[in-house]
Amino acid sequence: MVTNKTKILRMLGCALITSLAGPQFADAQRLKPIPHPVGQPQSTAFAQPQVQASADGSAPASPWTPLTNQPTFLVDGTANPILLTDGTVLVQDAGFPDWWKLTPDQKGSYINGTWTQVASLPPGYSPLYHSSAVLPDGRLIIEGGEYLCDPVTFSCNAVWTNLGAIYDPVANTWSSVKPPAGWANIGDAQNVVLANGTYMQANCCTTQTALLDATTLTWTPTGANKFDVNDEEGWTLLPSNDVLVVDAYVPIGIPYEPLGTNSEVYNPETGSWSSAGSTIVQLWDSAHGCGGKNHASFELGPAVLRPDGTVFYTGANACAAGHSAIYNSNNGTWTAGPDFPDGLDIADGPAALLPNGNVLLDASPGIFNGPTFFFEFDGTKLNPVAGPPNAGIDSSFFGNMLVLPTGQVLLTDFSNDIEIYTPAGTFNPAWAPTIKSAPTTISRGGSYVISGTLFNGVSQGAAYGDDAQAATNFPLVRITNRATGHVFYSRTHDPSSMAVANPGLVSAHFEVPADQERGTSDLQVVANGIPSPAVRVKVQ
Repeated sequence: MVTNKTKILRMLGCALITSLAGPQFADAQRLKPIPHPVGQPQSTAFAQPQVQASADGSAPASPWTPLTNQPTFLVDGTANPILLTDGTVLVQDAGFPDWWKLTPDQKGSYINGTWTQVASLPPGYSPLYHSSAVLPDGRLIIEGGEYLCDPVTFSCNAVWTNLGAIYDPVANTWSSVKPPAGWANIGDAQNVVLANGTYMQANCCTTQTALLDATTLTWTPTGANKFDVNDEEGWTLLPSNDVLVVDAYVPIGIPYEPLGTNSEVYNPETGSWSSAGSTIVQLWDSAHGCGGKNHASFELGPAVLRPDGTVFYTGANACAAGHSAIYNSNNGTWTAGPDFPDGLDIADGPAALLPNGNVLLDASPGIFNGPTFFFEFDGTKLNPVAGPPNAGIDSSFFGNMLVLPTGQVLLTDFSNDIEIYTPAGTFNPAWAPTIKSAPTTISRGGSYVISGTLFNGVSQGAAYGDDAQAATNFPLVRITNRATGHVFYSRTHDPSSMAVANPGLVSAHFEVPADQERGTSDLQVVANGIPSPAVRVKVQ
């Protein structure tokens, strides 16, 4: 982030040391801010949006449910939730090297799930605001970090580190990953797993990008002709296998441009970027009209691909209401979307695709202020929905969303209160995975191959921007015993494609857990929280 204004920052009592990496970076992005910063009292002008009452006039039931077993053992609260291919969820103790695993209960409930600690990161690597992705082989990679934190002194340095690590959930170990050659920074940069399964990483503070060979852990440069640096931008995988980005115009190597509306697409075949046209309305915060460059945050909001092939892209605005825009990936055109109500916007923040096709997101007033307000975008308008308990003290950037296999959305906000959002409605059957080939008999501990369509879902599922990623465009295998109703997830790996909205046949390997219950069961493939029709399988 580029701004000359020092912010009052904290992370649940942690001291912040703003030791910057170089003159090209202005003051550090935020850790957990004080809800009412000195000199910036929370505005009373933002009333919670009215949510429609039930037909009988009573208040609607909250769509939010707290976990039964909250992670009270964490020091700094939860951040960066990640769904693994065995159906478990990893969360980081924010700014610490420690990671914990949430396992659903026997009925498949994450609300009633239980926690176990997994291996900690390599010594010296305790990042905050970093890249994250599940690789096709089932490992988790995290790269960079805007901050490196010291868990002993509770201090964090803004260094835009180039460190990285890979977690192997089978061995329960982390291994360090060397950065691409010549990269001094990765920082809070974006990433994407391309349709062919290759991991692509951005350098936050240059135009550089690189592709990872996940076997040798070596990098190959890519991404020619990028218009501006990658800082503050997020990547969205399209059905064409291209990658969409909206430029944030961070003035490193380019002049400050207060009214820029350019977007770009990366073509994996050519390895280069080209213009995707004007977004019509400005999405990044240039503070044009209320201070200009010295007050600009250069932030953007999240972008989510919807089942109809459109990308809903949200914006930040320090001066007024945030804009939104809609990219039609079918014809490569942009149209203006609805502005946020009541002067709200998203200067970093989460969004998630719901099974019903709506996009859940939260917004807040101005840049890094609270409180937060939650909406569902239905393709035309922003519909207000009730917020979780911490909405009154959070800013949009506190949140991270993850689409669960149940179709619910898990929300973290740097506290020890994790909430689950249960949406209304259901999915269009045309969006569901379909199993074409599967074994009819399986053994506990056995390894098998399954194939079908839409195994990677219709979208990456969740988005944030350049600070966190939680894509779920990979198949899960869920086996439910008919006699007991108990739910088990098989660990999947190495799908033949990671392409979203892929109409072709995709195969994947799955490993049946050793404790899988015997007997007649229903097997489903789940992607983006949407299950396939079940097929009968006998566990022996």
